[in-house]
Amino acid sequence: MEKLLFLLLPVPFAVGLLSPGAAVAPIPGDPVFAFTDPQIAESSGLVAGDGVVVTVNDSGDSNRIFTVDTSTGDTVGITRWQGEARDHEALAPAGEGEVWVGDIGDNAASRDHVSVARVPYGRGDKTVTAPTYELVYPDGPHDAETLLSDPATGRLYVVAKEFIGRLYAAPAKLDPDRPNRLEPVGEVLGIATDGAFFPDGKHVVLRNYGQAVVYTWPGLDRVARFDLPAQRQGEGIAVAADGEVLLSSEGEGAEVLSVALPLPEATPSEGASEGAAEPAPATDDDPAAQLVWWPWAAAAGAAAVVALLAWVGIARRRS
Repeated sequence: MEKLLFLLLPVPFAVGLLSPGAAVAPIPGDPVFAFTDPQIAESSGLVAGDGVVVTVNDSGDSNRIFTVDTSTGDTVGITRWQGEARDHEALAPAGEGEVWVGDIGDNAASRDHVSVARVPYGRGDKTVTAPTYELVYPDGPHDAETLLSDPATGRLYVVAKEFIGRLYAAPAKLDPDRPNRLEPVGEVLGIATDGAFFPDGKHVVLRNYGQAVVYTWPGLDRVARFDLPAQRQGEGIAVAADGEVLLSSEGEGAEVLSVALPLPEATPSEGASEGAAEPAPATDDDPAAQLVWWPWAAAAGAAAVVALLAWVGIARRRS
């Protein structure tokens, strides 16, 4: 009985955390290419460039990023830089021909700081000296897999990968000589594995393993939610200059998919800060308006079973 209880205890939490949420069919995904390089086995971050994407493997790899031709899936460039990697988990645009690489993973929540590096990408192999900056949370360590870069200001943001996601802002100007303190901004999608700004700078999309949510920026009003197409372990998301949304997955030879995430109209709210916006009006056809009940019903049922078995076990021991 005790063994069965032990096995069932995580069930309600896993159901609540990992279920996609919206009771609608996943949006379709069209394959663009598959990674042909066996060195890309755990694509965790994704940035879209001109005819290429940039990706990075997560924990266990060295300080390197891959530039991949979107017409073939072939690696056309690898950039390496100084230092040792801890747990690369995210990329974000950093200007023409450069990306921010987020060494921000912390599964054990034990790191006293995380870091970001500004690294050039492109065709051809190169080794560079990349400016690197330490980041510290104001409330203790967090695991994170999402790094965002505001296209209007260049400011960096980190999303903690937790049941209730928390968005943190880096200082507007990073100091290379001392830790840069992150500041809390707001609550967002839970268990986020990646995110990106849209080209308009007025919307941002976050994803987890099965769902994507679009928010207004900087208001962080949720305007749409979508179930994503099934992937082996979908983690990456990027938005190209033309608005195309790309999804990547871990696994050797993984496909990169193109999906359509239409942006609902959003209107300014009364008294809101400049640039903030309200969610689009809810309609029966809007996935964001669907009542998300089944994951929590399943979790409640699993929790009830666990409680019942626990009660039976206690009763037997007392008898």
